[in-house]
Amino acid sequence: MARLAGVAVGVVGGDRREAVLCAALVREGARVAAVGYPDLPELAGVTRVETVAQAVETAQVVIAPMSNTDDEGRLRSVLQPGLELRLDEAGLSRVRPGTPLLIGYARPCVREVAQKLGLRVVELGEQDDIAILNSIPTAEGALLLAFQELPITIHGSTCYVLGFGRCGVTLGRDLRALGARTVVFARDPAQLARAEEMGLIPRPFAELGQWIAEADCVFNTVPALVLTRPVLAAMPRGSLIIDLASPPGGTDFAAAAELGIKAILAPGLPGKVAPQTAGEILARTVPSLIAQLLSDERGGGEDDGPGR
Repeated sequence: MARLAGVAVGVVGGDRREAVLCAALVREGARVAAVGYPDLPELAGVTRVETVAQAVETAQVVIAPMSNTDDEGRLRSVLQPGLELRLDEAGLSRVRPGTPLLIGYARPCVREVAQKLGLRVVELGEQDDIAILNSIPTAEGALLLAFQELPITIHGSTCYVLGFGRCGVTLGRDLRALGARTVVFARDPAQLARAEEMGLIPRPFAELGQWIAEADCVFNTVPALVLTRPVLAAMPRGSLIIDLASPPGGTDFAAAAELGIKAILAPGLPGKVAPQTAGEILARTVPSLIAQLLSDERGGGEDDGPGR
């Protein structure tokens, strides 16, 4: 029997990644209702509806996009431009308390609604199996931007990777393979040791300002303001910043513009550069996650509570 036979899943907005996921959920036996999609081949067997409330009213699991919401809970409906969707109390009010709400990352507005309605937030971007695999199209997308924007080759250039988590590790490996002098800045001594083991140049984050003048391209993965005006002022003109952190990123973009440094905020690259692959990552991982979440619920397993 299919793992998700008869399970009602509500899918709210997204791009082709979630469309690929919808197809996998149907194959697993789920009853899927989705809002924010045109008639696509991947959605055979999916009930397309017109509102968030219709998509989630009977849902045992709600899936929101990997691309997240804005600060007011609005979702980008990439495949139906002009359609406004919101993850708000009005749309989610009929969802049963305790229902898992799966989303890339939950902004405070989403957490507040989930807390009020008793929903269980599960951030897919924090699930190791998803995040590690997602780092592959993220790194490739970041390199594509660098190829397009830099006047020099990656080979022989000096590239900085700020942060050495799941994405930073993959990006560092790819840059080194392309022949870049790759410098990793991190705060965790264990991460710096791993960078050195990989043949990269490790440096403490506190020394970023001291060394920034050597950078041709900086790839930031840290979701906090690390590329401040004083740091940017020491960067060479003509250098490039590609900020991969969740909006608003880790760069003072206004200062960068004033100083003549090109800085690109580039969230959601998997859905832009490799939506099929990124969708297949979700298709491989999310059905198992849903099955586990529902099994925990039925079996009285430990619940991390709303806003996990």
